[in-house]
Amino acid sequence: MKKIKLTKKIISAFQNHLENEEKSISTIQKYIRDVSAFAVYLSGGEITKESVIEYKQRLIDCGYTICSINSMLASLNSLFAYLGRHDLKAKTIKVQRKIFCSEEKELTKDEYERLCRTAQKKHNHRLYLILMTICSTGIRVSELQYITEEAVRKGEAVVSCKGKTRTVFIVSRLQKKLIKYIDELGIKSGPIFTARNGKALNRTTVWRDMKSLCDDAKVNPSKVFPHNLRHLFARIFYNIEKDIAKLADILGHSSINTTRIYIVSTGAEHRRQIENMRLIL
Repeated sequence: MKKIKLTKKIISAFQNHLENEEKSISTIQKYIRDVSAFAVYLSGGEITKESVIEYKQRLIDCGYTICSINSMLASLNSLFAYLGRHDLKAKTIKVQRKIFCSEEKELTKDEYERLCRTAQKKHNHRLYLILMTICSTGIRVSELQYITEEAVRKGEAVVSCKGKTRTVFIVSRLQKKLIKYIDELGIKSGPIFTARNGKALNRTTVWRDMKSLCDDAKVNPSKVFPHNLRHLFARIFYNIEKDIAKLADILGHSSINTTRIYIVSTGAEHRRQIENMRLIL
């Protein structure tokens, strides 16, 4: 096999490959970040199966979570596939699927409502509407760009992400609030949530704005980030409909296994369910 060194030229070519594959911007950034970190570890040395295994062990020794390690290995394996070196691929770490999640990580409906009310009190109307838009539609923060003036007035948005297109409905109460917002700002077309330069808001801006609400809303900052609003939407929808296939379509998931991660109950809820079985005489 031909020896390969992970150069800037290869990383750049890999990035172009990902762009041609129409991967999302966030996915491309993550893959390149993970591959670049591996390049730093190699320090100019060639890529071997041994070096990949050693890197995997180093990630374990550094205390990364299994989920994070597997995610980083997936980025490297994608690179190796692009290079035609499937022999370099590393096996991910097997882990039993969790049947319940930590209460310290999952945002509750009450906490979400407190965040919304706090955004209102702080007169951050844009953030107030963003919170409700993500939580009531289940969209990703990167998909806020599809909430346009035209989509709001129509009551539905066509969202394209990861090579898939789906229709997202905007509930009437939210639609009325968004139309009022549009009219007040004089938005004639295009995305309604934008930065000062007119470009769509990025994840970091929304994340930072959400964190600024934590103290006043009395919500643990570890729970407050855009994707947790999507998780909350998924859990509430599933508790009502009990239709995981339909939920997967709404969220834009290719696999129901991904959707299952979104709807696991908290440990306390799981304990209540077990207690309610009343099997002890």
